[in-house]
Amino acid sequence: MNITSIRPQQLAALWKEGKRLELIDVRTPVEFEEVHVEFARNVPLDQLDAASIMRSRNDSANAPLYVVCLSGSRGQQACEKFLKAGFTNVVNVEGGTLACVDSGVPVIRGRKAVSLERQVRIAAGSLVLLGVVLAWLVHPAFVGLSAFVGAGLVFAGVTDTCGMGMILARMPWNQTAQPTTQTCPQ
Repeated sequence: MNITSIRPQQLAALWKEGKRLELIDVRTPVEFEEVHVEFARNVPLDQLDAASIMRSRNDSANAPLYVVCLSGSRGQQACEKFLKAGFTNVVNVEGGTLACVDSGVPVIRGRKAVSLERQVRIAAGSLVLLGVVLAWLVHPAFVGLSAFVGAGLVFAGVTDTCGMGMILARMPWNQTAQPTTQTCPQ
């Protein structure tokens, strides 16, 4: 089944018309705190329970549920989770929060954070470099570390899932001291 999507400009137009929109942002709490669409609430992808979210919607259960992330990839994954759970009225925001900012959708800004995608690149690059240095200085078998990370990156690219990203999302620096989940305005 195909995932429905909406451009940020269309989302902004619906909001300006006074439509009641429910938008969930599936990024980490720290990413959400940095910048998020004004009317979004945070439900991190690794904690997403499609059935629970749909049950909590009460009177808006038949209205579309909009999903956003940083650039669109995690939003796609979240929509797939909803579809697998049998909920078809989900809409991914094309280009994610970055496109919303560029399109003039109202956002709330907080303190600056390192995106999860950047953290994955930093961690993967560091592990590859460490494997090469250890293979050169300690034992050639350490090249296996670099090979393992490379294979993981290929797997992530092919399946559009990232185990390293899921692990990093749970790290303390990607959490906030207080819950960032917000309810959508009426």
